[in-house]
Amino acid sequence: MLVIAAQYQWNIKNVDQPSAEAQQLAQQEKISPIVAQILWNRGYHTPAAAHDFLNPGPEQLHDPNLLHDMQKGVDRIEEAIGSDQQITIYGDYDADGVTSTSILYETLNEMGAKVNYYIPNRFTDGYGPNVAAFKKLIAAGTQLLVTVDNGVAGNEAIAAANEAGVDVVVTDHHELPAELPAAYAIIHPRYPGAEYPFGGLSGAGVAFKVAQALREEIPQDVLDLAAIGTVADLVPLVDENRVLVYFGLQLLKQDERPGLQALMTGAGIKPEELTEQSIGFGIAPRLNALGRLEDAAPAVELLTTPDFAVAKDLAQQTEDKNRHRQELVQQISQAALAQAEDADHRDRHALIISGHDWHEGVLGIVASKVVETTGKPALVLNVNADGRAKGSGRSVPAFNLFAALDPHRDLMTAFGGHHMAVGLTVPSEQLAALADALDQEADHQHLAESGPAEVPVAAALDVAAVTPTLYQELAQLAPFGTDNSQPLFAFESATLTQIKAIGKDSSHLKFQLQEGPHQLNAIQFGAGKYVPALTAAPNDAAVLGAIEDNVWQGRHSLQLMVKDLKLTESPIRDERTTQLHQSMFQEPGTYVFFHQNVFRQLANQLPETATPLLYDGSAVTPLSANTTVFIVDCPDATSDLETALRQLQPAKVVAYLYKKESLSQLGMPTRSQYAKLFKFVATHQQVDVGHQLAQLATFLQIPRTQLIFMIQVFFECGFVTIDHGLMTGVTHPAHKDLTTAPSYQLRQQQMQTETALLACPTAALTARLAPLI
Repeated sequence: MLVIAAQYQWNIKNVDQPSAEAQQLAQQEKISPIVAQILWNRGYHTPAAAHDFLNPGPEQLHDPNLLHDMQKGVDRIEEAIGSDQQITIYGDYDADGVTSTSILYETLNEMGAKVNYYIPNRFTDGYGPNVAAFKKLIAAGTQLLVTVDNGVAGNEAIAAANEAGVDVVVTDHHELPAELPAAYAIIHPRYPGAEYPFGGLSGAGVAFKVAQALREEIPQDVLDLAAIGTVADLVPLVDENRVLVYFGLQLLKQDERPGLQALMTGAGIKPEELTEQSIGFGIAPRLNALGRLEDAAPAVELLTTPDFAVAKDLAQQTEDKNRHRQELVQQISQAALAQAEDADHRDRHALIISGHDWHEGVLGIVASKVVETTGKPALVLNVNADGRAKGSGRSVPAFNLFAALDPHRDLMTAFGGHHMAVGLTVPSEQLAALADALDQEADHQHLAESGPAEVPVAAALDVAAVTPTLYQELAQLAPFGTDNSQPLFAFESATLTQIKAIGKDSSHLKFQLQEGPHQLNAIQFGAGKYVPALTAAPNDAAVLGAIEDNVWQGRHSLQLMVKDLKLTESPIRDERTTQLHQSMFQEPGTYVFFHQNVFRQLANQLPETATPLLYDGSAVTPLSANTTVFIVDCPDATSDLETALRQLQPAKVVAYLYKKESLSQLGMPTRSQYAKLFKFVATHQQVDVGHQLAQLATFLQIPRTQLIFMIQVFFECGFVTIDHGLMTGVTHPAHKDLTTAPSYQLRQQQMQTETALLACPTAALTARLAPLI
């Protein structure tokens, strides 16, 4: 039974066992076979394809004029510049939108355009072209509107602009609607019938291509902005996007923009250590925070200002908003997760969670956290004072959330989205009906039977395999992101040590993976709750994560960033002991004894649910299914235990392996101890060892247990006789090697068994016994 269930189904690709094709690719490109196998798995089957991927270059950027309407749009913008017409860039309030806006704003400024920008407000304008906003801008003097990261769904607003005699050039990358707007130009990488060689550009990517066409050269100075927008919008990090991010990261490491310098300082990002993760988890959330809580326009000013004082002030405002955003997410997430587990929700396959006074700008993040924690699709809504519930939904790959809600538009007043994410507004009195409808759709899509989403795992590794060399080889595949995920590795046989919860609220998990002398630090965010379970069973966990370089106070070390873990109840329970108690015999099962004296003491005291078995080496019948075997005492030979388990075929084994005194610790008698006893028996007759053994042990200064063993060895070698408890030395005994005595050989065997079964760690005992059942 799973104690901690895995969130994902691990599909292990065994890249550490490369195919012949991958080995050939490795030789041709002089790369690691592991990296070659990963590339092969991802569709890079030729040396040329692998080379281009591993060596991004400006020559891999496509001709911007291949984009639909690019020349038409550029001509109209240049006409506006030449005629000194007021151009307004109409952007969006997320990180992709503000970087897109900044790219075109800087480009047009440098070209001498009369240009300004407008970032719609999430709460008053909504997403995309807004009729009232367009009319306000036109009334203020705008003569050309250029949208970035939006526009293909702005039919009504663009029609209003056309009616006012103002052209609109749309630059966008979002899904194309069935009816396109009547814009002057639509620059889009997936325009029907004029598909660009790469359809995965972000809004910032499309803006970059427009800048490239306008300037008739690669606009290297805005690569940093293009990289931020591309990473933030989770578009595929392959082809042209890989080039933009690869070179954008290089620019960011030496960025001269005052705003980005100040923003990275506030985020604690050191430029020399910056990666795509620094964008995804540091820069982008801060830019997004402004639009989520209030007005995102200051983000464009932050990115474009040349004034260091202004940049510092704006970066501080951004940092404050981001901190406030984090607090809101934490507060609402706690309430939402508690609701997800209450009696009304815990049995549902898809969740609708609602509350009052929840900030609508962060509900998408909260919905993602609910999905991540519960594994269920979730809608998270704020119920306004007027009775409208408004919010966001997030899903899992096995459930098309848009398709599930689309047939129920009659229950909603606003709705839109796609497979994995939606936004909606619902009258609060319809929430119960929508929850029931969502349950029906979950049944229709067979959500309950889908199981966890599959995640590709590069290989299952031993801790010893994680080396700086492996890390450097994998780093060749960076930057990582959508469609070029960071390789994940499974660790299934390591022991977890130094398990602890960290963070100010102890919400994060930190531990070490240990195999022999090899160790690897690991951390998992949001998993602090697992500390008790992992501490109780440190040998039964399997861990999945990405190998990363951790820098602390200038020192580098490898660390596993954990993506998933699972803890299963081991079929072997280690309860080795030197004392037996009645409480150990209460569970139902078969209790196996190897020594008659221990069997006689306990067999009659066992409850009816416990079946005693004295194993003497004779064949025994296999047990019925799901039977637990309790190994009560330690056998003299490991082979006895192994044979017994193979014959019994138990479902589980509980190992008491009781032994009152460790022979290994006692050791074999020394040469001088044997000499003492030999000298004594040569001069003493009829010693009452049955009653005077304790006195004899004291006299000879030999431990009592050891002395009993020595007397038995002497008896078997013919050095003494024992008659009715009286020991007499044999005069002139025949010479005999002590090691030939059966008791001596048994003691050696018992000590070897103790080393194998009692002195080993739990992991070694489990590894020995598990294959036998």
